[in-house]
Amino acid sequence: MEIKESVFLKDFTTIKIGGPADYFFIAKNKNDLIEAVSYVKDRGLPFFILGAGSNVLFSDKGFRGLVIKIWSSNFQALNSKIYAEAGVELKKLVEFSAEAVLTGLEWAAGIPGSVGGAIYGNVGAFGSAIEDSVKEVEVVNINSGKIIKFSKAECLFSNKETIFKKRKELIIISAVFDLKEGSKDEIQKKIKENINYRAKNHPLDFRSAGCVFKNQISNLKSQKLIFKNQNLLNEFPELRRFNEKGIIPTSYLIDKCGLKRRKIGSAQISEKHANFIINLGNAKASDVLELIKITKREVKNKFRVELEEEIQIIK
Repeated sequence: MEIKESVFLKDFTTIKIGGPADYFFIAKNKNDLIEAVSYVKDRGLPFFILGAGSNVLFSDKGFRGLVIKIWSSNFQALNSKIYAEAGVELKKLVEFSAEAVLTGLEWAAGIPGSVGGAIYGNVGAFGSAIEDSVKEVEVVNINSGKIIKFSKAECLFSNKETIFKKRKELIIISAVFDLKEGSKDEIQKKIKENINYRAKNHPLDFRSAGCVFKNQISNLKSQKLIFKNQNLLNEFPELRRFNEKGIIPTSYLIDKCGLKRRKIGSAQISEKHANFIINLGNAKASDVLELIKITKREVKNKFRVELEEEIQIIK
């Protein structure tokens, strides 16, 4: 294993923030990943699995242990199914499925992530999510060293949640996606629409980790804190419309708290999309964490909603 020392993690994250990892290893295929997992187990070394570097914020002090960067590119079509290793970029998976005229992944066009990371956090957009097309997920159990296959049901997919977030000993190494034959023109059209939407509505000109907080799953009967407050409904009638769709966008709540463009150091809540915290150039993790703290406090005070981070914060 070619393990490097004192590697700055900012060079491997989309927000370009993060101090040095004590040790750093790039797993270029499934066997590399299994070997790295065995390495940390034998030495009792703290470790972190890093995919494409989105949806993660590392401390300015770095990481005291081994960061395993998954950088594999092995995937193949099996009729209407696609096998892909954890390190495959979502961009490449979407392009490959489109070339094979298979539909079901168009929603992921433009998302800077990896297969493993998308499954881990049940990434989704435009009313769809990775869970919709997953057939099975292959993992290695770091405690037993065994390779196990999880069915879609066993992954326990929910709102940005999976069994893999709860059971850290399970490391995703590959997955099989069950797609459908589609129309090449329709697939390409949808991909283009989604990419254009992101270009128009997301702050792609700046470095970020993606959406910071989960959206609020809305139900008029269960969202008691918001919907029992008639003053809030009178002030923000859009809440009822969001409720009908089943999701209250967290960006809306942050915006209505007047937090767009709030800045700490070189970190700023995006004016274009309030659920993004952008790096204006030399932002530190401490700047981002302070903005997260302020945002959670202000949204709770105004809407009585406890925001939950979507990004992983590694201190």
